[in-house]
Amino acid sequence: MPMSRRTDSGDGAGAGRRVAVVGAGPSGFYTSAQLLDEGFRVDLIDLLPTPFGLVRAGVAPDHPKIKSVTRMYEKTARRDGFRFFGGLELGADITRAQLRERYHAVVYATGTADDNRLGIPGEDRPGSYPATTFVAWYNGHPHACDETFDLSAERAVVVGNGNVAVDVARMLVLDPDELAVTDTADHAIDVFNASAVREVVLLGRRGPAQAAFTNPELRELGELTRADVDVDPADLELDADSLQWLETEGDPTAKRNVELLREFAARQPHGHSHRVSLRFLRSPVEILGEGDDGKVTGVRVVRNRIERGDDGRLRAVPTEREEVIECGLVLRSIGYRGRPLDEIPFDEGRGLIRNDRGRVCGDDGEPIGGEYCVGWIKRGPTGVIGTNKKDAADTVARIVEDAEAGRLPEPASPWDADSTAEWLLGAAPHVVEWDGWQAIDEQERGLGEPAGRPRVKLVRMDELVEAGRGAATPR
Repeated sequence: MPMSRRTDSGDGAGAGRRVAVVGAGPSGFYTSAQLLDEGFRVDLIDLLPTPFGLVRAGVAPDHPKIKSVTRMYEKTARRDGFRFFGGLELGADITRAQLRERYHAVVYATGTADDNRLGIPGEDRPGSYPATTFVAWYNGHPHACDETFDLSAERAVVVGNGNVAVDVARMLVLDPDELAVTDTADHAIDVFNASAVREVVLLGRRGPAQAAFTNPELRELGELTRADVDVDPADLELDADSLQWLETEGDPTAKRNVELLREFAARQPHGHSHRVSLRFLRSPVEILGEGDDGKVTGVRVVRNRIERGDDGRLRAVPTEREEVIECGLVLRSIGYRGRPLDEIPFDEGRGLIRNDRGRVCGDDGEPIGGEYCVGWIKRGPTGVIGTNKKDAADTVARIVEDAEAGRLPEPASPWDADSTAEWLLGAAPHVVEWDGWQAIDEQERGLGEPAGRPRVKLVRMDELVEAGRGAATPR
């Protein structure tokens, strides 16, 4: 159904109703804004004292333009009917049942925090890490600030062919001067500056026509100041099925990716000190090391070919050809999956909350009144930041439909704005409201200004909470 546009006056399907949105990333903010448009009042709750989710803790530090989307979210935070409570963990500080007692609807926008596993021998050797942890570490996520990464090897292998894999590869070869003007966490800048990594090999399971990067991310590899891009021309000789798919079904992004890769392959090396090598149709089958649990020394990979299955889809099929790529660091970037939370119905196979177009469903497949999900935990880790706006509209439309049809349950506890706020503030010793986040933001920006950086991130929970206490917290 089309979404109507309303003001914060209290008119609309949501008039007199309050919604808890759990997760303050892009999907949580888009959902909050659209709920406010419909007259709902929104409490946005997050695990961290800082909002913006992966925009703060996932977007590469050398992509400040992408992070500017937070200005739109800040406008949402200034609207009547919106409140933010950061530093609350669902399932520990507050529970699903408690939220259902106090709100007409609960929307889970918790994202997909875990990484997919390769499921091969040696995956957990020292020197083999999930890219999710590496990205969180260099972006200053409080839960990853004490992680350690050994960058003493000259060659690293990044397994994956998506934008996160490209980001990780780029971060490993950025010039220190390029890194110095970003909001990369200080602890990570020190390690990157001392890094011995000179080559990063990007491994793609499928061919160049099926690579998942976006054009801007791929193009950036060719613009690095101290790294050449190496693409084997033989990898760009597309099989007949891939050629047909590219011509008849492939989208413009896939076609442009192949063009860019051919441009890279035709380039003469600039003789830079570093290199990013893109290798396609290769799958890791074992991460090698000394002994059963010794440090990584290489990756054994199998060469693949593309075949069309009975369902018409193209897939990578292993051949008998194998090779070993010597390396001392492996970063696995083959996608995210969600994490089960507080008995919320969960589809283990897909790693998502069980849902029907955003309505949370029980084991019988029937919607559970008053519970919804949005973003990656609803549809999987696909799309760009803006994709979440349309996805939020889809979920909010379901909430509006249910409100208009009288399907939203009345809270068991009599609702009162002040008492609900007091309950949330008392649920953990470190809850930060929006004013507190603004104080954190101001301090981080102040620390970054002398060095010409957008901010110097506070990376520990106690530092963030202490900075957040520098603001009054009127509601």
